[in-house]
Amino acid sequence: MLAYGWRNLLSHLGTTISPKAAVGIYGVAQLAKYVPGNVLHLAGRQALGIAAGIPGWTLAKSAVWELALIATAAAGFGLLTLPLLDPACSMALSLGAFAALIGLAAALAHHLIDPRVARAFAWYTGFLGVSGLLFAALLTIVADTAMDGSVPWLPVCGAYVLAWLSGLVTPGAPAGIGVRELTLLFLLKGLVSEADLTLTVLLARIVTVVGDLFFYVLARFTVARPM
Repeated sequence: MLAYGWRNLLSHLGTTISPKAAVGIYGVAQLAKYVPGNVLHLAGRQALGIAAGIPGWTLAKSAVWELALIATAAAGFGLLTLPLLDPACSMALSLGAFAALIGLAAALAHHLIDPRVARAFAWYTGFLGVSGLLFAALLTIVADTAMDGSVPWLPVCGAYVLAWLSGLVTPGAPAGIGVRELTLLFLLKGLVSEADLTLTVLLARIVTVVGDLFFYVLARFTVARPM
């Protein structure tokens, strides 16, 4: 989903590549985010893209666009956490505010910038939503005996995405390691037991690492050579 979003941004900036090329470049470079500094995956994508014939300035601009769009989408997910922060706020109200904000952002991107930017925004929003819901599913499994499956999925999803964003914007944290986990422990403290929450956070990190490794293997050994 991230690679397809990036492909739409490249198209908006005047360079068209195939879906396989986008997955190939993005997937191979993405693993470098685990190197301290939290920027080497962007540098790797720049190098691989130039090697594949994509103009360097286009690649640099696409990285800026990507960060702006994904940060905007992630900030919108913060509205889903309102019931956690203020019990008086209903889940329906927070969901409505989230849908309105994301819909407005997508509409503005479509009509004022380029439909391809709106499609990229949709891919990034979808990626964040799936990531957050997977974390909520993990928390439900781990805390099932204590909570009878009553984990509030949408607020937990929003909390995970906010934690993901905090790791993204923290300089020097490879893949947001440590920052994401601390943010989750802060946002979800009191929702479930500390032991269950800590175990879920660790399991979520394992799932993320395995997913990135799978993405790398797919890009490196399965996808056709870029361009």
